Amino acid sequence: MYGLPRTIFTEEHDLFRDSIKDFIAQEISPNNAQWEKNKMVSRESWKKLGDNGFLCIQAPEKFGGLNIQDFRYNAIFIEELGLSGCSGPAIGYPLHSDIVFPYILHYGTEEAKTKYVPGMVSGDLISAVAMTEPGAGSDLQNIRSTAEEMEDHFLINGSKTFITNGYLSDIVVVAAKTDPTKGAKGISLFLIDKDMPGFSKGIPFEKVGLHAQDTCELFFEDVKVPKHNLLGKIGMGFNYLMTELAQERLIVALSALALAESTFQTTVDYVKNRPAFGKMVSDFQNTRFKLAEMAAKLEQARIYCDQLVVLHNDKKVDPAMASAAKYTMTELQCDVADECVQLHGGYGYMWEYAVARAYADARVQKIYAGTNEIMKELIARKILK
Repeated sequence: MYGLPRTIFTEEHDLFRDSIKDFIAQEISPNNAQWEKNKMVSRESWKKLGDNGFLCIQAPEKFGGLNIQDFRYNAIFIEELGLSGCSGPAIGYPLHSDIVFPYILHYGTEEAKTKYVPGMVSGDLISAVAMTEPGAGSDLQNIRSTAEEMEDHFLINGSKTFITNGYLSDIVVVAAKTDPTKGAKGISLFLIDKDMPGFSKGIPFEKVGLHAQDTCELFFEDVKVPKHNLLGKIGMGFNYLMTELAQERLIVALSALALAESTFQTTVDYVKNRPAFGKMVSDFQNTRFKLAEMAAKLEQARIYCDQLVVLHNDKKVDPAMASAAKYTMTELQCDVADECVQLHGGYGYMWEYAVARAYADARVQKIYAGTNEIMKELIARKILK
């Protein structure tokens, strides 16, 4: 970003990046302000992403996907969304393609894949994953939603909260207890669609930030879920969640870094053009030192994340490594946002300025996908193993 070249991408990756940049400039950035007012992105944007082949690119060709098994393309998509500064879309789109979709791809029945994957690829179906409950956040083992096995279906009861993409979701991966007496070994995963009777949604939450992200509660009252919508095996849900959470946390890390870089660049542009005491804010030593400190940290972080992307391509990123990435990058994002608000002065606290919105959007990154306290615990376990 500031000196060292990036060496992990090929010419084909660069062409893909250019196409993503063009799409974001034409279809996302101009609409983000309205989406923030609406508390959600438009369904039309999802459809356009699908039409351009940007959703679930790893899906098999028989389902309409590109069958791209190179995570560097996914990373480019995540990075460019973050660099646009559009935090809501930067969270919601990758969650669909790179967090929810792998559960269906890896554990879904052929019947479920045939029914849902083409729509996920095309953007006609929007997805979410529902783990968190009012009484169980990071403590997944103590969820209370239940799934009672019947003759030809499962009966789901319970509620979930803080669900990203929740309000627009057409299909949801839901964690529920098939055996409440077995703790983690009693959790199973199910694919529930919005047309199943007994499934309802709350209105989008009034959040501090991420205003374009439709986060809400989900409710399940005697929802009959066909047995072919069970993901994987009964009682293996917690294992599947732990397996897939490594990629989820890496995605949060990549997004956090790109959003931090966007906030930094916005601030560089601001201080170069903001006069104070007869000169530009960028001429003050404190400003220059603060920019230098942030630039050095961001460049180091970029090298670190690029290496993780390469390792993840080879399936070598373990949960502790992903936790370290999520922890360090989200802390960095919040630190950069705070410093950049300070460099804007009073204007940094005005909502019309991008830096104020970036500051509000950043804070939750240290909470979801596992709190940073949990990340440190997972890192420590590996150290002390």
